[in-house]
Amino acid sequence: DNREELVWATSWGVSTRLIGAVILTHGDDKGVRLPPKIAPIQVAVIPIFKSQEQEKTIKTYIQDIIENLKEQEIRVHEDWSDNTPGFKFNKWEMKGVPLRIEIGLRDIEKNIIVIARRDTGKKEFLQKTDAVESIPKILHDIQKNLFSQANQFMNENTHYINDFEVFKKIIKDGGFVRCGWDGEPQTEIRIKEETKATIRCIPLNENSEGLRCIYTGNIAKHEVIFAKAY
Repeated sequence: DNREELVWATSWGVSTRLIGAVILTHGDDKGVRLPPKIAPIQVAVIPIFKSQEQEKTIKTYIQDIIENLKEQEIRVHEDWSDNTPGFKFNKWEMKGVPLRIEIGLRDIEKNIIVIARRDTGKKEFLQKTDAVESIPKILHDIQKNLFSQANQFMNENTHYINDFEVFKKIIKDGGFVRCGWDGEPQTEIRIKEETKATIRCIPLNENSEGLRCIYTGNIAKHEVIFAKAY
């Protein structure tokens, strides 16, 4: 609501490590992929023109869409630079802007705009009259899709293990290991010495009932998640 308030923070504070976490979680071979809710620019408008006359035509065509999006507090950036369309597409892909609008004279003739989603890389054609209503919904869908992709990746790389030899192999290959721990600091130290893995957290939904410590075989005090820190 645009008022200064005290922040609710974790014990380690909100810092640049969160930026790193976003890049590692959502980035791909083309660069960053930013969830719309935290993206400084949510929509990048890429006009495609070769002359000042074409530029004016596109500005007139797209102006009402941009104004309406801004009225909905969507963060829009217009790229009227002299760079080639390909350069602009690549630039905003690398920067992770969730949605790109491409607009040229051919699109104006068809009364459409072209949108490109950063999460899937797919392009869609929207009727100009539908753009203002559709774009906020698409941004919401991108937010959900990025979370879903990240959650699926995490689940696929989380392994429930009760054998230390298997534990070592998974840690070497990369992944999370969810297992029993006897609660002894010395046990974690020995595991770190042998595998470089440490306890990342004790899950809120831990269930140590019936578990044995992955290293000592003693009754587990906690169910924990081990992984390497990078």
